[in-house]
Amino acid sequence: MDKTETEKTIPSCCTNDDNLKQKFQIKDLFIAIVFVLMVLIIFWALSELGLLNIINVSDKSSLFAFFILGLIAGVSSCASLVGGLVLCMKKTQPHILFNLSRLVSFVFFGALLGGIGSQLRLSASFTSLLVIAVSLVMIILAFRMLNIAWFNRIKIPYFKKILTRTDYMPLTMGFLTFFLPCGFTMTAQSLALISGSFIQGALIMLMFALGTLPMLIFIGFTSVKFSQKPKYYNQFNYFAAILILIFAFFNINNQFNILGWPSVTTVNQTKGLSISSNNQQIIKMNASSQGYSPNYFQVKAGVPVRWEITDMGTSGCTNAIIAKGLFNDEIKLIPGKTVTKEFTPEKPGKYAFSCWMGMISGTIEVI
Repeated sequence: MDKTETEKTIPSCCTNDDNLKQKFQIKDLFIAIVFVLMVLIIFWALSELGLLNIINVSDKSSLFAFFILGLIAGVSSCASLVGGLVLCMKKTQPHILFNLSRLVSFVFFGALLGGIGSQLRLSASFTSLLVIAVSLVMIILAFRMLNIAWFNRIKIPYFKKILTRTDYMPLTMGFLTFFLPCGFTMTAQSLALISGSFIQGALIMLMFALGTLPMLIFIGFTSVKFSQKPKYYNQFNYFAAILILIFAFFNINNQFNILGWPSVTTVNQTKGLSISSNNQQIIKMNASSQGYSPNYFQVKAGVPVRWEITDMGTSGCTNAIIAKGLFNDEIKLIPGKTVTKEFTPEKPGKYAFSCWMGMISGTIEVI
């Protein structure tokens, strides 16, 4: 038998036909990796060119602005959060049901946010743990797509239905994506919340969801087309699995930042100065969609801190800062302005701060 080629059964979680066969080929894996790198370069270029922060919305923004915000989310954080689930569906009808249910969910919960929103707000910790749980499932599915034997033995109740059948499960998954918000989604949700209107809240979330729809449809139907072509099946299967793994680990790392846990992005930080004045510690920082500068501060426990943050160009994902353990609310940034947050750190330790989605982060060390 050729050492470079062995027959393996396609994971049942990713197809309706367990009798189909795929052949492992180094060439197909290499091609898949090349395309994954191309996708990552495109994401990086969009961020570096500032195309992800070309629009900022407020409670005075038009509904069309929320549609544009959705378009931007669709090619960035929304793709990484929801795209992994979409890539695993191999039939057309589940994609249609998934996206229709997602639209209904955003309208329904948008209306509730507008009308009685203060009762519906989920804690950041709950949302982060939910995203981590979904990401772990995505990792298992990705390794099953790569036909790693150990992961094929893991049984995930109902997930075969979710990914392959045209019943209620895609509807359920689409409906629940409202509770897997990225920073852009949370921006829209917050503005729906303060709208004070069932109708306005529903319209804000509908326009945002419609904006995310084109990219999710593109991802979904591309996966269907390639999975139906034997010539390209291996290449796309590897491509989808690798991309799902990257998305999943990216999401988990981001949620670690939100929860204040050690993460990959806590290395290579730039230390800033703490200035003492009138029994107060003053720290200053610039914030942009690319990151915080500086992003590491040292302050003394029990001494009030005045944190001055200048918005140098943030996006829907980065226009607010949270710091679990230091204070409970978020710091909302204003483009081109400097906002101030005052708090008193009580317990020594290292506290992570980050944007809503955890994509960019920093550390405040209390000594």
